[in-house]
Parts: sequence; structure tokens; C-alpha cells
Amino acid sequence: MPFYRRIRELREDNDLKQRELAEILFCSQRVYSNYERGDLDIPTEVLIKLAKFYGTSVDYILGLTDVRDKK
Repeated sequence: MPFYRRIRELREDNDLKQRELAEILFCSQRVYSNYERGDLDIPTEVLIKLAKFYGTSVDYILGLTDVRDKK
């Protein structure tokens, strides 16, 4: 599964809107939307913030593992 689908699923599973997550990441809703569509590469520091926020690993977000929960 492409990572942009993973970040959308994580956001939706947590009942967040793009705007809300963009505020958490200190970016615009448009930039975050581009991440979810795969139109813009996600910077490493944003991947780390997302992983910490969701309590998962960067590997999960990138699709390198299907283990969602960080141990």
C-alpha cells in the first residue's frame, strides 16, 4: 500500500480532518492534502512527527511493515 494511503487511513481512523492534522504538523491544509494524494514527498521530520503522533513506526507509514502498533 502506498504511504499516502496509509497516512489518510491513520487520519480517518482517528476521526481527524486534514485541516486539524495540518495544524498539528504546522503546515497548511493544502500541503497536507498534497501529502495524502502523493503529489508531494513527505519530509523526514514530518514522517517522524506522524509516527510519534499515531504511536506507530515510520516503517509502517512507508509500507515497509504491516505491524501498526509500535512495540
